[in-house]
Amino acid sequence: MAVWFGYSILVLIVAYLCGSIPTGYWTGQLLKGIDIREHGSKSTGATNVLRTIGKLPALAVLLIDIGKGVAAIAFTRWFYSLPSIIASAPAGIDSQTWLDWMVPLAALAALLGHSRSIWIQFTGGKSVATGLGVFLAMSWQVGLGALAGFGLVLALARIVSLGSIVAAIVGMGLMIGLGYPLPYQLMAIVGGLFVIWRHQANIRRLLAGTEPRIGQKQIES
Repeated sequence: MAVWFGYSILVLIVAYLCGSIPTGYWTGQLLKGIDIREHGSKSTGATNVLRTIGKLPALAVLLIDIGKGVAAIAFTRWFYSLPSIIASAPAGIDSQTWLDWMVPLAALAALLGHSRSIWIQFTGGKSVATGLGVFLAMSWQVGLGALAGFGLVLALARIVSLGSIVAAIVGMGLMIGLGYPLPYQLMAIVGGLFVIWRHQANIRRLLAGTEPRIGQKQIES
């Protein structure tokens, strides 16, 4: 049993490390020689990279950050599909049921890693792109639904933060509405609320009518 729990801890550590890769920070360092956490919104996410560095670097950061979420889930599923791991499951533990819990936990670990990266003093982004990657890997239907919600809001309002918040809400709703297992639903709720919580400053600006739209420069504070 101790070995089995040790495997689970290892999986969560790997998922966290996948999420913790500070793509936006490294992009700022490599292309501009800056600490992106000292510019714009102070976030290391793709939106701040867009406003601070440019379109192509932002696209690269976006795709890699999505990939981090996909990688965390893919690794978890691969690990628990190994015959030696399945065979080591203690008596009374169903490996599929365990996997149904480990995938959502790995998803949350990846989200935490992105926003609290060990490589940059436990700072980071708002976990939106990594969250999308997690949704896509857990359920492509939920992932595409969340992406559609984001895209619709972005097209209408041209406000990334509002689209991100709506995407988190849509992801929660779809995971519950489509009847996924309870652990998946709980992950969508906890992860979605975490992403929304990370947007506290944006929400205040939205309420005040001062949140910048795409094409407008982020006010540094």
